[in-house]
Amino acid sequence: MNITVKCYATLAPFSPQGGQFCLPEQATVHDLARALALPEQEIKIIFVNGRSAELPDSLHEGDRIGFFPPVGGG
Repeated sequence: MNITVKCYATLAPFSPQGGQFCLPEQATVHDLARALALPEQEIKIIFVNGRSAELPDSLHEGDRIGFFPPVGGG
């Protein structure tokens, strides 16, 4: 299945070229994170199609996924 992936801030270097990624059917967000070699301890927030998601959630054809690290400020 084809999905769109965007990694933000310090995770940006892990974004796939052109933002498109192909995964086998019935893949999860966790499968995607592993395929992108994202350091799981650096993932704080996940969105799938604009809604909050968790690593065990299933993905579907055409989904849009965003990974965000913890954000500091001051």
